[in-house]
Amino acid sequence: MSTTVIGLNQKRKGELEALADQVGVNRKGLNRDPLLAALTEHLQANQEQLSKDPSLSTFFKRATSPVKRNSSGTTVLVESKPTRRRVTKAKEDFEAEASSDAAVPETTSQALAPKTPARRLLPESMPFPPSPAVVTKQIEKYSATVSTKMSEVYKASGVSEYVDNVRGAVSSTASIESIAILIEFIGLINELLPRKTLFMFPAIDALGMPEWPVASNDVFMLITPQFWSAFGLWSLTSVILPLTAAYFFNLALKAKHGEVRHSRHSHPAAQYDPLSFNLSKALVTWLVYSKDLAYFGTPSQVTKQRIDYSVPGGYQGVLVASGIGVITSLYEAALRK
Repeated sequence: MSTTVIGLNQKRKGELEALADQVGVNRKGLNRDPLLAALTEHLQANQEQLSKDPSLSTFFKRATSPVKRNSSGTTVLVESKPTRRRVTKAKEDFEAEASSDAAVPETTSQALAPKTPARRLLPESMPFPPSPAVVTKQIEKYSATVSTKMSEVYKASGVSEYVDNVRGAVSSTASIESIAILIEFIGLINELLPRKTLFMFPAIDALGMPEWPVASNDVFMLITPQFWSAFGLWSLTSVILPLTAAYFFNLALKAKHGEVRHSRHSHPAAQYDPLSFNLSKALVTWLVYSKDLAYFGTPSQVTKQRIDYSVPGGYQGVLVASGIGVITSLYEAALRK
């Protein structure tokens, strides 16, 4: 047996004092290091006797060395070296314990509950663009394609040609005057031929549509003298007298051809001077509806009031439209120079 004593260096002072009392070592006035040396010496000296005590045998187990006999028959003690714990082993044990603890469910309900596998927000095979510049380029390419397709559809529909035709038709003084006369005519007809209900269209319960009236202008007013007196006065002041004055007082015709005799070969629209038309219309309207011009009581005051009420803006609206016609006539004449 080797006399090496192990395991005392790891003991605290209190444990060493308890061990000293057990084996009969005087510990009074001794610190830890002197007490450790005294215990070591006492255990080595009384090894054979103390090793029989089960509580003290742990201090001698690793101190003993196996006996090896050499070829001469003498006994040789082989010193046993304490094995060093590896840090990696401790780490593996700790990870094994942690994994075993995590595998144990906390409650029975959690152990029995089915676990839904985690879903991926995006599929693994989904391709992603390499850079934002590529995305921007694709967006611009797609926008250009859409714009080209929309332009082709717009051209194929013929809307552009229709818009150009309408634009060319209304881009003249004659068109502006015609639109003004049309507005006056619509207002006059709605006054002279009032709308009346013909019948009630039945309701459609399946579609949730209530019954509604079907109305139309009262065409029977065409046979009354009130209609023709008002319509004749408006036609005379807004169309007939202005056109007559525009035909005879056509200043643009002589300035263009030099002689009036060449006017029969010109365009029909050139037979009437738009400036003279608008000036004469404004003058006649002002005299009839504002100054109450009448011959032998014709036209009557009631007829003039009906026309003044039916035309949008009254006779003042007619004067404004004539003023616009004068300005457009001068502007068109300036552009032709």
